[in-house]
Amino acid sequence: MITGEIKNRIDAIWDTFWTGGITNSITILEQMTYLFFMKMLDDAQMKKEAAANAMGAKVKEPVFKAGNWHNPETDRDVPYTDLRWSNFKNKEAEAMYRLVSKDVFIFIKTLNDGKESAYSRFMDSATFLIQSARTLVKIVEGIDGLDMNNRDTMGDVYEYVLGKMAASGNNGQFRTPRHIIRMMVDMMEPNLDDTVCDPAMGSAGFIVEAAKFVQEHHKKDLLKKDKSDHYRNEMFHGFDTDQTMLRIGAMNLMLHGADNPDIAYRDSLSTDNTDENRYSLCLANPPFAGSLDYESINKNLLAITKTKKTELLFLALFVRMLRLGGRCASIVPDGVLFGNSSGHKAIRKELIENQRLQAVISMPSGVFQPYSGVSTAILVFTKTNAGGTDKVWFYDMKADGYTLDQKRTECAENDIPDIIARWKNLDAETDRTRKDQSFFVPVDEIVANDYDLSINKYKEVEKVKVEYENPKVVFKRIQKLQGEINAAMDEFREKFL
Repeated sequence: MITGEIKNRIDAIWDTFWTGGITNSITILEQMTYLFFMKMLDDAQMKKEAAANAMGAKVKEPVFKAGNWHNPETDRDVPYTDLRWSNFKNKEAEAMYRLVSKDVFIFIKTLNDGKESAYSRFMDSATFLIQSARTLVKIVEGIDGLDMNNRDTMGDVYEYVLGKMAASGNNGQFRTPRHIIRMMVDMMEPNLDDTVCDPAMGSAGFIVEAAKFVQEHHKKDLLKKDKSDHYRNEMFHGFDTDQTMLRIGAMNLMLHGADNPDIAYRDSLSTDNTDENRYSLCLANPPFAGSLDYESINKNLLAITKTKKTELLFLALFVRMLRLGGRCASIVPDGVLFGNSSGHKAIRKELIENQRLQAVISMPSGVFQPYSGVSTAILVFTKTNAGGTDKVWFYDMKADGYTLDQKRTECAENDIPDIIARWKNLDAETDRTRKDQSFFVPVDEIVANDYDLSINKYKEVEKVKVEYENPKVVFKRIQKLQGEINAAMDEFREKFL
């Protein structure tokens, strides 16, 4: 957890951006990320230099070399030492601003080799938007106290900044609530044999939470070189069509120890995405709406469900991308559960008849407030290509630990611990009835209901008989009260009028 001092530092940096004329939250995060990367490069090399000096050796493949770096935009040579955070942070305001905006920024934009490629390969379209030397100095001073080599702290710092982006009300739709992501990851229990993918990654929240789960539960295995290499380079995959979010997501993963994840610009639903039978775990909250070029949709997806609805196409995509035995947990809008179009029915039939649908967790409509009041659910399934659905576990989530209004403040009511505990002990769920908050429904009943997955279709609501008073008794009571009111009015009239 980050300390109050660091939170105050980040809050002050955020306020500095605002006073400097940058008020869009995603732009603030993006510009802050550039400066984080500049400091990260220098901090990492200083750590290597200290280790090399202690061993009497040279630093292998330094980012900041001896001699000069040639700036391709200004066509001039700049000493590598001038590009280092530890050097330019001490310069006078105007000199620092010229150096950072004209040279250091171009340097990180053109740095496309080595382990830094996970972030820097998305820098082509980046723009430096800090307009004032004084603003830059204050931001640099604020960031300077952060240790970029401390991945635990910096991961928490970045999560805090992402939280500020969501809380500000701008572009918050990019961020699925962290506790919902954590619940889904806890249910799926990723391990070091997994290959994890989010084809609509945004700020990489699902991938980061999967990385944190592995760090917490598989520490000993991470000490093995082959497992560590898999974790840093091959385990995590994410795609998006927004370069800004790719930069933000790549930085998020770097700060959580995944140095070189497979993060790429890609329209996951298009013919450009040829991934098939590749991943063992998909975690996602794919977009529910938006423009879609029907002609560019991959025909393999349309073979599963012929539709233009992205929420249905992404479910078809998960089926195609997963290897046999691979599992998926995805957020979907409620309409997926009961929609009666041919596309809706086709994807539900695919998951039930050809794969193994395991769970439907219905979430309350306030989970995505204040950005959306849409009702959502989580679908959990395993790819088998041979069926296997015998019964489906339904859970009616009524609370997630936060109020379901626009403010979303913390509260005591929280079903998430119960969901995780019951999911990990499904054998104990067989005796639950339809009157309970969770229960099983046999597949034959679901098929008979046209593959409807709405929990209200199966939940038994216990009706309590209400006894009302005899209307004559109620009327007499009203007459008596009316008489008392009339008497009081007559008394008031005699005394004062």
